[in-house]
Amino acid sequence: MQRRPGFPAKLPGSAMTPAGAPSQRSAALGARPIAATAVGVGLDSAAVRTRMVQKLAAGGVTSPQVLQAMGQVERHRFVDSALGNQAYEDTSLPIGMGQTISKPSIVARMCELLLGAEVARTAGLGRVLEIGTGCGYQAAVLSLLAREVYTLERVRSLHEKARDNLRPFRLANVHLMFGDGMLGYPSGAPYSAIIAAAGGDSVPQAWCDQLAVGGRLVAPMAVAGGQQMLLVIDKSAHGLKQNVLEPVHFVPLKSGIA
Repeated sequence: MQRRPGFPAKLPGSAMTPAGAPSQRSAALGARPIAATAVGVGLDSAAVRTRMVQKLAAGGVTSPQVLQAMGQVERHRFVDSALGNQAYEDTSLPIGMGQTISKPSIVARMCELLLGAEVARTAGLGRVLEIGTGCGYQAAVLSLLAREVYTLERVRSLHEKARDNLRPFRLANVHLMFGDGMLGYPSGAPYSAIIAAAGGDSVPQAWCDQLAVGGRLVAPMAVAGGQQMLLVIDKSAHGLKQNVLEPVHFVPLKSGIA
């Protein structure tokens, strides 16, 4: 596996809320953007992001930390310029190689579920493992919620795209790796939380093994009939507790590298 490309510093001028720190809902709805070095035109307006965050809140997202993070990360910087005018709609968009950037509502939903982990409630999110970096958008959001983010991508061209997308943001707590996500990343374990952006027929045992006691795993999984459902696994000293939530639609989980 390839280790992170090395982002040298925190975001300049960002209003990042440390993991576990309290914040106000009003501040979340009016959060300053996390901007790359080059500032875009039009779609970087605070009003566009604020409307998206307001819709997320109306749709049931209640965590001030998540709402603030969603309002800070400029989603249009992670999609092709031709799709920029759709960047803040609640829709998934193609990013190449048959993969997509997840809908803002599902990113927010899954991040909020991660914050419900026992360890996160008591001490904030520590180390998080993301399976499926894609274009890097969710990793950027996670960087504002967790102390460290380890993110794995099995498709080299997407790994390189994410690296290029994230480099201008200078996220010192995001570590990009190229490798088979089904194996997890044992060198960084144990993780406070694991989040997957692809769904399989079962959760790999490696993920469960690498989850810390008190940690939470959030991933899509196919159930009877092939329907994908959002799955939450909590790990305690007594074992694993599984909850199946709402239907979702993610790309299939695959092994190996490409």
